[in-house]
Amino acid sequence: MARYTGPKSKIARRFRDPIFGPDKALDRRSYGPGQHGPSKRRGGKQSEYSIQLGEKQKAKYTYGILERQFSNLFEKASRMKGITGENLLQLCETRLDNTIYRMGVSPTRRGARQLVSHKHITVNGEVVNIPSYTLKIGDVVGVREKSKSLEAITSSLASNNKKYDWLDWNSSDMTGKLLSVPSRDMIPENIKEQLIVELYSK
Repeated sequence: MARYTGPKSKIARRFRDPIFGPDKALDRRSYGPGQHGPSKRRGGKQSEYSIQLGEKQKAKYTYGILERQFSNLFEKASRMKGITGENLLQLCETRLDNTIYRMGVSPTRRGARQLVSHKHITVNGEVVNIPSYTLKIGDVVGVREKSKSLEAITSSLASNNKKYDWLDWNSSDMTGKLLSVPSRDMIPENIKEQLIVELYSK
């Protein structure tokens, strides 16, 4: 199965949540996608399984993770100490592509994934081209020297005004450090991770 590259607004409308960022289509039509608009039948009560599955799909689309990768992440999260759902989101957040996105090097996770794949990003001074690479506390992420003048990177950093307590960014040399693993209250994503845990526990 290939990574999803289809219309983002359609997915955002399905979950009624701007998971890919601000979306005018979602503002105009807050109901789910479909040829005939918001129908009464579609608005009926969802089953418990449907709600749980929807939450998992939402998390996968948000972080740009495929089914097998996501399943492996859950297995890893369930073996870790602490709350499984929180562990899962922490593993998603400490992926290299997500960290690049959070640091403002790219305005989207999809763009961040492309920067990593095209060898524009370093970890502790070494080029890493694996978007799913899991960072550890203290790891230093940077923009490769010959990539620092890329317009896509400079314009994204110039327009970025978001800061996260678990990340430190040095704009002068375009490097950032993972200071800590974020706790659940620090992660801004609107994901009900407990529903995902319940789904996998069946």
